[in-house]
Amino acid sequence: MANHHILDSKGADVSAKDTWHALCTDNLPDSIALTEITLLELLHKQEKPEVIVPLADLLDGEGVLAGGLTKEVYELIKQHSSHLGVWITADTDTEVLTAVKELLLAQSLIVIHFPKFADGRGFSFAQTLRQLGYKDEIRAAGAFGRDQIAYLLRVGVDSFVLSEHDVHPDAKFDIQQAFTALASSYDGRNASALPMFAGS
Repeated sequence: MANHHILDSKGADVSAKDTWHALCTDNLPDSIALTEITLLELLHKQEKPEVIVPLADLLDGEGVLAGGLTKEVYELIKQHSSHLGVWITADTDTEVLTAVKELLLAQSLIVIHFPKFADGRGFSFAQTLRQLGYKDEIRAAGAFGRDQIAYLLRVGVDSFVLSEHDVHPDAKFDIQQAFTALASSYDGRNASALPMFAGS
């Protein structure tokens, strides 16, 4: 996935330092991670990589952690990984996040995938994760708007997967503007420090 970059909360490109691998599945969207890995590759690796798995594949039809073979495979992935993360799809309900709070709080990285620009559920996911007490990295991936980065930062997102087109110096939209858009003052205060929906 050399056509994507990872930017931190200040807009710095941290792609070269990123060591996360997305576990290959049938429904793995583009841009979850810069590197992908199959389960077979993971099980045969000498070193233990950092691995992101789909949250949906760990849940049963009721939205709770699945048992049986699913649980055994997840335990196997844990044994062969140095750190684990999950990615969340837009099909996930925010109530599901609350139901699997302990699992989420144990992750080193949570990637929120935006399937389309108009889907705002990712904002709710990030806010809910922070309200649940999640302290580690939240990453946005997919079709979020570049002008939404400042708002995503305000609800708790730490890093962003962006296409080569978006971070290229010749891009029409200066990506650095997205990281400073809320830094202007408002009524003598820093706008980025204000609550997301502050009243007047």
